[in-house]
Order: sequence, then C-alpha cells, then structure tokens
Amino acid sequence: MHRDPRAFLWDVREAAQAIQSFTAALDANAYVNNELVQAAVERKFEVIGEALNQLAKLDAPLAARIPDVPQIVAFRNQ
Repeated sequence: MHRDPRAFLWDVREAAQAIQSFTAALDANAYVNNELVQAAVERKFEVIGEALNQLAKLDAPLAARIPDVPQIVAFRNQ
C-alpha cells in the first residue's frame, strides 16, 4: 500500500519547522560550535531529501510543482 503523496509534503514541512526551531536562538558562531544541533539539522535535511525523492517517484506531477526538487534531493547526500 502506497503512502498518500501529501504525507511526504507533511514530512518536509515538519522537518523544515524542526530545523527552524533547532536554530532559532543561535547565531552562526553558536551553530558552528554545537555538534548536537548540527547533527539534528543534518538529519532533518536528509528527511526532507528522502521525502521529496519518494514523492517524485510516487507523484511526479506534484513533485514537479516544487522548485529545485532534484537539487534538494541531491543535497541530502552532501
């Protein structure tokens, strides 16, 4: 059974909100010196990339409405 494609968009939104929450009180220096936050942000970017990758496979027309999906998916591998 396939997931509803909108669930992948929900995953993207939740991960982006988490990144914003993790970094809201930090300046660049504080971020650079906080390995825990860096790891959490990195993981959420992986979630975003994987969710969009799965969305592109399941519902290409919907994924095509999101700018730069291939670059976002590729970013998760950085």
